[in-house]
Amino acid sequence: MENSTVVTEFILLGLTNAPKLQGPLFVVFTLIYLISVCGNLGMIVLILLDYRLHTPMYFFLCNLSLVDFGYSSAVTPKVMAGFLTGDKVISYNACAAQMFFFVGFATVESYLLTSMAYDRYAAVCKPLHYTTTMTTIVCVRLAVGSYVCGFLNASFHVGYIFSLSFCRSHMVPHFFCDVPAVLALSCSDEHISEMILVYISSFNVFFALLVILISYLFIFVTIMKMHLGKGHPKALSTCASHLTAVFIFYGTVIFMYLQPSSSHSMDTDKLASTFYAIVIPMLNPLVYSLRNKEVKSAFKKVIEESKLSPGFGFYL
Repeated sequence: MENSTVVTEFILLGLTNAPKLQGPLFVVFTLIYLISVCGNLGMIVLILLDYRLHTPMYFFLCNLSLVDFGYSSAVTPKVMAGFLTGDKVISYNACAAQMFFFVGFATVESYLLTSMAYDRYAAVCKPLHYTTTMTTIVCVRLAVGSYVCGFLNASFHVGYIFSLSFCRSHMVPHFFCDVPAVLALSCSDEHISEMILVYISSFNVFFALLVILISYLFIFVTIMKMHLGKGHPKALSTCASHLTAVFIFYGTVIFMYLQPSSSHSMDTDKLASTFYAIVIPMLNPLVYSLRNKEVKSAFKKVIEESKLSPGFGFYL
């Protein structure tokens, strides 16, 4: 500890140091980010414009798109700048801010997916009581609760990690300030730090997963009881997109954060983090739009109205 110095900045080692790959990777990440921004903001605009989508399911989907845009923007622009300019330095405060928004938005997404599962349970299992169960107040409370839990979790992680001593190195073996990568630089007691991280992450992930699994258990039991008619495929189609998003999101989260540090391989973690932090925000709007007839119908309606009204596209 006597030889430690005050850390004022970190160096992100990035995905690769190969000079020939910097240009192609910049192009790929730029395309992914543009698709993510256009897809998520486009989904929000589409839901706001079409009154047929003013339902609890699309209210949560609108918030999910906002969150995907948020945590993608917390990471991807800095990665793109690193590929373009080669500048991989990030200040101490900027690193803390990046971690705060990434962890916050990612946790909010976890709880929003849980709220969406409860909404599907109410729609499929209790359709006659759906309008009285999923009222506007209930939806707003679930959404606000997701944001509060998400950013409280982020505040704890960032406050705890950046209160530790960093006396080993200021080189982060990652392309952004992810929790395990920054934690690995601390010279404080790692065992205690790791246990606290795993316990909190485990609670957030498994509590949300438990609610989702219980909701879908009831949904599948209800579907199995239905006669093979119109209700059967319709009930399945309303849940397919959400289940796809759940499997993609939680599969990567569990792989990344709920394993001991001895099992971590930085190359594997970087690959998983690329998918988790950059690709998933692009996939979600595609999953929900390609598998959803109502979203496709709303998109066609907006396109037709923009053709009929010359000024419509400008005001969008």
